[in-house]
Amino acid sequence: MFLLFFLAACAFVYAYTKRNSKKHPPLPPGPPADPIIGHLRKIPPDNQETLFYQWGKKYGDVMHLHFLGRSVIILNSAKAATDLMDKRSANYSDRPHFALFEMMGWKSTVSLMPYGKKFHKHRRMLQQYLTPNKCLDYQSIQVREARVLLQSILEDGHNLDTFLRRQGLTPMNRYATAIIIRIAFGHQITSDDDPYVTISQEAGHALSNAGSPGSTPIDYFPWLRYFPSWFPGTHYAGFARDNKGPTDNLHQYPFKQVTAQMAEGTAKSSFLSTQLEALSRETGPDAFTFDDIKGAAGVMYCAGADTTWSSLSIFFLAMVLNPEQQARAQKELDEVVGPDRLPEFKDRPSLPYLECVLQETLRWNSAVPLGIPHRSMEDDVYNGMFIPKGSLMIANTRAITLDENVYKDPFTFNPSRFLPKPEGNGEPNPVGTFGYGRRVCPGIHLGDSSLWIVVASVLSTMNVMKAIDSDGKEITPDVSFTSGITSHPRPYQCLVKPRSETARNLVANNDTSDTY
Repeated sequence: MFLLFFLAACAFVYAYTKRNSKKHPPLPPGPPADPIIGHLRKIPPDNQETLFYQWGKKYGDVMHLHFLGRSVIILNSAKAATDLMDKRSANYSDRPHFALFEMMGWKSTVSLMPYGKKFHKHRRMLQQYLTPNKCLDYQSIQVREARVLLQSILEDGHNLDTFLRRQGLTPMNRYATAIIIRIAFGHQITSDDDPYVTISQEAGHALSNAGSPGSTPIDYFPWLRYFPSWFPGTHYAGFARDNKGPTDNLHQYPFKQVTAQMAEGTAKSSFLSTQLEALSRETGPDAFTFDDIKGAAGVMYCAGADTTWSSLSIFFLAMVLNPEQQARAQKELDEVVGPDRLPEFKDRPSLPYLECVLQETLRWNSAVPLGIPHRSMEDDVYNGMFIPKGSLMIANTRAITLDENVYKDPFTFNPSRFLPKPEGNGEPNPVGTFGYGRRVCPGIHLGDSSLWIVVASVLSTMNVMKAIDSDGKEITPDVSFTSGITSHPRPYQCLVKPRSETARNLVANNDTSDTY
């Protein structure tokens, strides 16, 4: 323990001396810190976004924390986040070193990759397959899987557990996984015991329970990975080692399957097969490698399926707790779509309140409440406050979406807030849901449409209600979330039933064959 303290003290003295060797404007305000270790002792391992939100009310929308001399800047408002992450993206597009996720096997992963040539190469590879026009081609997959989801709800009958269990699959998780697996690997999921489902579940579990990115003891002190499990601060190192296998499987299994199918001439068109075909034609130092392609295909899952599944679980939770808003969205759907067909993407422009329901789901509780930290590449000054080079930049999505200067009664689920006045409040859609600046998610269009078609399909045909316990009493779910890159609602139950016999028949008789 003495060695840990000694090394920490040396790191702090070095960083403090270096930072103060030049005169600069004052750092942003922040809560009192302990000597040497700074705020390290004050930061909980889970739900850090809530603490940062509470501190922001006292210290402002730009706060400074430090951990052994390492500066961390917390951005608690949309203005501060967009001013820096978007408008000054040339300086704020880097990433810190994520030692924990590297231990888990996420190495060639564009979401966690430092800014530079390799980042641009990976991002270009993904963007070419996820442009707005290209995503139109995937709508048939999304529609089909939304219909499969509805049929799965019918088969489940009554109480629907919307949270992924380690050994179970829910309709929401299957939907999100099936879309990404089909697009990334060309594989159509047809059963719950599909190997791709198992691999995706295990990888998703690891991502959702690995702590806030860049904020675990292993991220601050990577050498802790070499200490025994009983040593303070090594918990996440053990977790990373235990969950490296699922991450490796997510990268290796699809690669082996697709390469074998390509050799046999049976491979379906997919991101992975397209990149492997291109690899055979490219040469030179800028050509992709197998590891590049595996990493890009793997990140499509963690950046797409896991966040989509979480957002859908949040949507169902919101509907359970807000029946009046659900009924209003259903009324609009009845007027536009009617009872004789299911919603289609062409209906979207005619459903403004449904659009508000989707945006409010993203605002009310974000699937990625802290985002992934950026890193400042040079010293900067913002509104008279000094931001040192190498600072971790955290856009606190939770605080941004609860900003009372922007959103009235922010803890209330109120889709009308986005409608223009006087019908609504004229409040802006949430920002940063898919990231900022040069780090914005390349799958933004795919993720948005994947969420919309399910929200529309479910509310058009189903009622989402509170589950009933053995005594006949309603069960009101708790609003509680896990901590990780992706945050999921903790286990809750709800009752999902067809709105009518017509709706039941419409769902049951709908064609779900693969037409892509």
